[in-house]
Amino acid sequence: QVHLVESGGGLVQPGGSLRLSCGVSGLFLDKYAIGWFRQAPGKEREGVSCISNGDGSTRYADSVKGRFTISRDNAQNTVYLQMNSLKPEDTAVYYCAAEPWYSDTWPEGSGYDYWGQGTQVTVSS
Repeated sequence: QVHLVESGGGLVQPGGSLRLSCGVSGLFLDKYAIGWFRQAPGKEREGVSCISNGDGSTRYADSVKGRFTISRDNAQNTVYLQMNSLKPEDTAVYYCAAEPWYSDTWPEGSGYDYWGQGTQVTVSS
């Protein structure tokens, strides 16, 4: 079975940092792109970032450019999201998800076949 498990969320003050991890089992990252998505209460889900299966090209939502960095470790089958200069509006449940290499549906995410359960990020003083 395919499983994606997010970790690293928590409570952080504005301006602080968190590093989220997405551990993947049951598939290999050289065949799937991995995206990070988030959803805040009362808001629609939005795509935060994604990283391709091949050359590792990355994309980011305008709201997080310059603050967040996505990366991957294919040997460990893990994708990371480094979040710096966090703002209260970053508060949300963050999800990682996997999309086959031939699909390209970020940021709306309809082509992502597998999803984790999410990890809560709360930015507050």
